Amino acid sequence: MKALTGKIAVVTGASKGIGAGIANAFCAEGASVVVNYASDRKGADRVLAEIADAGGNAIAVQANVSDPEDVKRLFAETRKAFGRLDVLVNNAGVFKFEPFEAISTAEFHREFSTNVLGPILTIQEAIRQFGFEGGRVINISSLAGSHSLPNGILYSATKAAVENLTQGLAAELGPRGIRVNAIAPGYTRSEGTESEGLLGEESVRQYISLTPLGRLGEPADIAAVAVFLASDAASWVTGETIRAGGGAR
Repeated sequence: MKALTGKIAVVTGASKGIGAGIANAFCAEGASVVVNYASDRKGADRVLAEIADAGGNAIAVQANVSDPEDVKRLFAETRKAFGRLDVLVNNAGVFKFEPFEAISTAEFHREFSTNVLGPILTIQEAIRQFGFEGGRVINISSLAGSHSLPNGILYSATKAAVENLTQGLAAELGPRGIRVNAIAPGYTRSEGTESEGLLGEESVRQYISLTPLGRLGEPADIAAVAVFLASDAASWVTGETIRAGGGAR
């Protein structure tokens, strides 16, 4: 039997990058997946096509995770399509790298609304839908959550908050059979990092030099960890942040 046979999962921010990798991996392991996206419908359709071509089952639902009404609709659509929920992956995230003195109030609210308020709202809704057997929450953090980056302090602060949220909720929700863990990817190739110009030739060389395993991460590397955390193999794992960065610190 596949690791996630019969499971129902919501993956936020799944139209590209790590989220798309997780959605594909979950379906390959037998789960049915809700591919959430904020604005990239074309990307979400591409992910759905990839899943369908591999024999998987998924739907796409547009929702801004920082909007409470959108989040309620996301989970209502999940229940309408699949009848229940077993796994929530909070992958949706935004970032902007700039000097500390350039951080604006608008950018503060943009990053904290998506990266921190988003997981709070989605977890609140997921709790209402998890069955008597409990559920699994996987929050996507970053190595930046424990090692603040120059010109990325605001983003680092949001990911530190996500890791703290993960630990606190694991303790609070554990008695209800709900496991809460996080994954902290290292230097990973994705559409987001490419579009922000973070994967130029010199940057890639620097990232690789900081990574003992000698390469950039790929979405599939992170997806494999997510499959483990969502599966019964991780039934005794909660409150943890797994660093998935090829040894980078």
